[in-house]
Amino acid sequence: QAQLVESGGGSVQSGGSLRLSCAASGRTSGQYSMAWFRQTPGKEREFVAGVRWNSGSTYYTDSVKGRFTISRDNTRNTVYLQMNTLKPEDTAVYYCAAGTPITIDGVGQYDYWGQGTQVTVSS
Repeated sequence: QAQLVESGGGSVQSGGSLRLSCAASGRTSGQYSMAWFRQTPGKEREFVAGVRWNSGSTYYTDSVKGRFTISRDNTRNTVYLQMNTLKPEDTAVYYCAAGTPITIDGVGQYDYWGQGTQVTVSS
């Protein structure tokens, strides 16, 4: 079992920045791919960014490319999401996920989830 705890959410004006953190504990062998998803009321959870545990390759949904950066620190069992040039449409609850997905953006392919952190971007 692994436990994931997100932090760093909050409220920011359009154009601002936030950095989300996800600290993993428990069964954290470092062999999990990690990802960030987000969800707004009435909508399905959507993939934002992910990083493979073995290659370190990173992936992003098109709407955040060039603005968001995912990174991981295996020594601290932590993954980060640096979010720059935030837009009101980025407003959502952001979730950290860990697992061994075949496809990095497959929401149903992750084994562990954090509790979520709210990000609100005002215009």
